[in-house]
Amino acid sequence: MIKGKTFTFRFSRQARKDIEKLTPALWKKLKDILIEVLASDPYQGKKLLGDLAGHFSYRLSYQDRIVYMIDEKQNIIFIERARTHYGD
Repeated sequence: MIKGKTFTFRFSRQARKDIEKLTPALWKKLKDILIEVLASDPYQGKKLLGDLAGHFSYRLSYQDRIVYMIDEKQNIIFIERARTHYGD
């Protein structure tokens, strides 16, 4: 769990697996995005539609995305994925 300025982050099992596969540079970029961007304003991500309605996406790299949900009442951001959605 990472404690941000306003929101706390929780990670799904899949997100944890995704993070383990990231390069050190992408891991650092993920950490920076979570703390410096999403912790203070989680609505900067793109609102998703269809099967992922209610989720948001934020670009980590050309093909990798952070997919997350926001629980404003509890000030929690649930990180669902942290890697590509194009397949491995």
